[in-house]
Amino acid sequence: MLRELGSTGIEISSLAWGMWRTTDTGQRLEDVDQLLHAVLDSGINLVDTADIYGFDGTSGFGSAEELLGQVLAGSPGLRNRIVLATKGGIRPGCPYDQSPVYLKEAIDASLRRLRIDHIDIYQIHRLDILAHPQETARVLEDGLASGRIRALGVSNHTPSQIEALAGFLDTPLTVTQPEISALRIDCFENGELDQAIGMDLTPLAWSPLGGGRLFNPQDEREIAVAGALESFARDRGVSLPVAAYSWLMAHPAGIVPIIGSQHADRIEDAALALEVEWSRGEWYEVCAAARGTPLP
Repeated sequence: MLRELGSTGIEISSLAWGMWRTTDTGQRLEDVDQLLHAVLDSGINLVDTADIYGFDGTSGFGSAEELLGQVLAGSPGLRNRIVLATKGGIRPGCPYDQSPVYLKEAIDASLRRLRIDHIDIYQIHRLDILAHPQETARVLEDGLASGRIRALGVSNHTPSQIEALAGFLDTPLTVTQPEISALRIDCFENGELDQAIGMDLTPLAWSPLGGGRLFNPQDEREIAVAGALESFARDRGVSLPVAAYSWLMAHPAGIVPIIGSQHADRIEDAALALEVEWSRGEWYEVCAAARGTPLP
């Protein structure tokens, strides 16, 4: 099932596939090609990457984008089947740089590595405190005007930072990418998702499985959350990841979990989340466990 991203005319799936672990797991070109086809066959068309993905502290900057670019070059028809999102503004050694000169260079470099002529969704990865949002907005608007970018977003930004950038943009932001999982629900109460609803921002949830902690809970709260999700999963005959993804997707903000798995069978399984529905009682049982305190 596809839905429109804001008023952009871009149609995205309710789940996304993320490439932040692609190079970490040593995937080869043919592996990524097969994975991308598995993603599309599962009904997922939104692919999320970033220029920093693949960087190991000394080398590999841009390697995930390069790998995806090679796959797209080898199968030209794939480009029209995916909505490609990437991010920039992190600069090794800086660590953040959204100065006009560098940000423009980062956009152009991503286009070269990906071997494409436009990026569907370009996101500022993390805020550069020293960058004035007006300067950032000008570079992003130039990218839109030139056709190199189709839609804009941010990642790891607070509501006030989003508001500041949006105030200097002529084109509305369409995406925000915070960490959201049943183990990280701050955004339910700190205004992040309320703002997303009000501004028609689609939240892309990174680390929706809590960085794997749902499979290996350590403290009392994590054990309670994992237990509540496992109980629901058993009742519905689905896996724990499907329960975790679908729990997020039940939120009215329209959260899109980013699947980080590099295994085709797990991607196929994750797509079952599209068919799972939660009652209010079931949903709040997990929410209460996630809060660690009884609901008021």
